[in-house]
Amino acid sequence: MYTIMRRNASSCLPTVALEEKERRWELRAHTNLHYSENMEIRLDHRYTVFMPATIFLASKADQEFAQPIVDTLNEFGVQHETVMASAHKAPEKVIKHITMLNEKEWPMVVIAVVGMSNGLGGMLAANCLHPVITCPVLSDITQYQVHIHSSLQMPKDVPLMTVLHPVNAALAAVRILAVSDPALKEKVAKRMRAVKATY
Repeated sequence: MYTIMRRNASSCLPTVALEEKERRWELRAHTNLHYSENMEIRLDHRYTVFMPATIFLASKADQEFAQPIVDTLNEFGVQHETVMASAHKAPEKVIKHITMLNEKEWPMVVIAVVGMSNGLGGMLAANCLHPVITCPVLSDITQYQVHIHSSLQMPKDVPLMTVLHPVNAALAAVRILAVSDPALKEKVAKRMRAVKATY
């Protein structure tokens, strides 16, 4: 038995109990319209917070660079989580999180923030069922010239998308989610109108 509920007690959406055969359809019906809502999925009395975006950091040193991603997702009300895991130093941890992400029934986007050699982005893109965007940490032109190819040059069947600006990485993730979320799509349109109004 699965239960979907909003964490906001004032919400008008009732708790929905689902039989196994109805699970996929009902999850889609209730989550497609409200990715920005703070929701929970209860599975066998265990709760998982509804998170349509996951940010992977290769190290603590990448936190400051990733902050604009967090801020932009918050601006759109997109729930997200941050995972710190190095593909080179802790591949077991990365694999564990990929396995958990692949079990999620709702559409998601993964953003990988990685400096130097980008093993994490490729590992995620090759094994995760959800779209993966990498935002490489490049502090100067030398790092750009040396490290950018570890994000751009992926072998076949490793569909890693590279976005250099952290705000744009978050906006790309938001637009992917907005494809099946009319409310979020309207927020994207509103931001675009605001930007155009400044010119």
